[in-house]
Amino acid sequence: MNAKLLFLIPLLPLIGAGINILFGMRFPRAARGWIAVAAVSASFVASCLLWPLSSGEGTRTVLATWLASGNLRADFGILFDPLAASMTLMVTGVSTLIHLYAVGYMEKEQDTARFFALLNLFVFAMLTIVLADNLLLLFLGWEGVGFCSYGLIGFWYRELKNARAGQKAFLVTRVGDVFFAIALLWLFSASGQLGIPEINAFAGQLPAAAITAIVLLLLAGASGKSAQLPLMTWLPDAMAGPTPVSALIHAATMVTAGVYLLCRLFPLVSLSATGMTAIALVGGLTAFYAATCALAQREIKRVLAYSTMSQIGYMFIAVGAGSVSGAMFHLYTHAFFKALLFMGAGCVIHLCHEENDIYKMGGVAKKSPLVTILFLAGLLCLAGAPLTGGFFSKDGILVAAYAAGGNGLRLAWALGTLSALLTSFYSFRLFFLVFTGPPRSPGKPHPLPTLMRWTLPPLALLGLFGGLFNLPSVWGGHELLHRLLTGSEAKPLVDHATELALTVTAVCLFALGLFAAVGLYRSFPGERPAWYKHFLLHGWQADRLVEWSLLKPFRAIARFCGLGLDQTVIEGTLHGLAGVTQKQGDRTRQLATGRISTYLHGFAWGLVLMLGWFLLEMVKG
Repeated sequence: MNAKLLFLIPLLPLIGAGINILFGMRFPRAARGWIAVAAVSASFVASCLLWPLSSGEGTRTVLATWLASGNLRADFGILFDPLAASMTLMVTGVSTLIHLYAVGYMEKEQDTARFFALLNLFVFAMLTIVLADNLLLLFLGWEGVGFCSYGLIGFWYRELKNARAGQKAFLVTRVGDVFFAIALLWLFSASGQLGIPEINAFAGQLPAAAITAIVLLLLAGASGKSAQLPLMTWLPDAMAGPTPVSALIHAATMVTAGVYLLCRLFPLVSLSATGMTAIALVGGLTAFYAATCALAQREIKRVLAYSTMSQIGYMFIAVGAGSVSGAMFHLYTHAFFKALLFMGAGCVIHLCHEENDIYKMGGVAKKSPLVTILFLAGLLCLAGAPLTGGFFSKDGILVAAYAAGGNGLRLAWALGTLSALLTSFYSFRLFFLVFTGPPRSPGKPHPLPTLMRWTLPPLALLGLFGGLFNLPSVWGGHELLHRLLTGSEAKPLVDHATELALTVTAVCLFALGLFAAVGLYRSFPGERPAWYKHFLLHGWQADRLVEWSLLKPFRAIARFCGLGLDQTVIEGTLHGLAGVTQKQGDRTRQLATGRISTYLHGFAWGLVLMLGWFLLEMVKG
């Protein structure tokens, strides 16, 4: 099998984007979406057919040299190993379903050529991250997903809040990108290499302090893309984009890029115990922070946005605990059920006459039993209901964190466990407010396009039964994903009694959250204002904190530099000098009267002054 065929995987979505960019406006509206679907589905088929190339150490192939100068060499190269291959299958498979859903969702939109071109370009950029064999090419894809998120989140840019949401996502993630760029340059300076396998192999020769610093820089870069503390404020506002964009960002692209980066560079990351602890703590704190915020949200997609932030936190905990297979397992199951939930949320919004406020919904179960069942399947996975994919992947992470030991990892485990309880509660809060009781908003439901309905069942099945991909041995499984990624059998992290106790704890927390939600939201509670609800609704006032600590001082410095220094000092000095020069010129010009008598007087006075000066010098001598 020709290894060069691997380049078809990222190039097919790029070709689809190019066709829509160049010719999309000339095609019928429906054709634009199907071009995008064909490009991504063909990429998925290519990923399946080329899977054998990932066996063993995988396949590495180069298409052409991108940059070559001195020691710097960056190729358009692909590294197709088990980690990249499994991630590629997930990205292309889930993206295909999201593209199909988008065809139905956007059927009444006019500017679909731009939308589907950006959607294809988004998938291309994510595949570049996944398949890149060197950090510079990976960074190109890294910036590509940032650009596409800006265009897609602000797609309805005629509303100012949508445009600002796109700008916010672009700028906040750029902060993390700066740290990633510094780490990239540092690694190249130290090793003279950009290839990912070469850097991982060289990492052991770096000083311990340098490794820790680089890992912390990588953590900051990953936190920006994956919306982890403190660079998390952009994700809830990203809900301003169309629902397919939300599904793509949260399930198959962008927010998973940070987790993938840490897993791809894990041989380097694992060399720093301090860095690993920091990754786990960032994940644990973010999981708890986002879970508390989700408790008070009123917009259906913002609840899901905070849940994404929280679930990505679990993946960071897994990386910090040293379980790459655990992080990737939860990444895959989360991709399935989170795509299902966002696409289901789009159906719910249609059924509720474009209403987003869950306090104004209700009664959706009567409007569409199919959507209700499928959405509930996604919520069960999110809440960690026993035997669902989300249960097995989340439980595996908590077991790994508990087994890792150390104060930092135990704190991350405690935060993850508490977050699991909160997740169960807010998941069923969402279900009862949206689907049960009588409808609380007027208006007839919009009819659901067929593609919006029938793209959900495959995701529901994958989410519910995704645990089979890495079923732990305590449940009779063989942890297939772990064997695929590491090439070795999984060793028990704790004894069976401890693992059973942790599993029972997880089941009890799920049940406790469920019963609490039943007690509080089985019937609509109405409006119950409270100070903590406002605090949680606004994400612990994180935006206000950023405003007061960073933006206002920055604006004050900018005003001082612009008005105080530039206009007052610099321009004032220049204008003052110009004024003085002009006045002196005016006075000098008055001497040029054109009268001979005036010139003779000037000559005479000059002669007198010169004679006086000579006499003074003679007296001194």
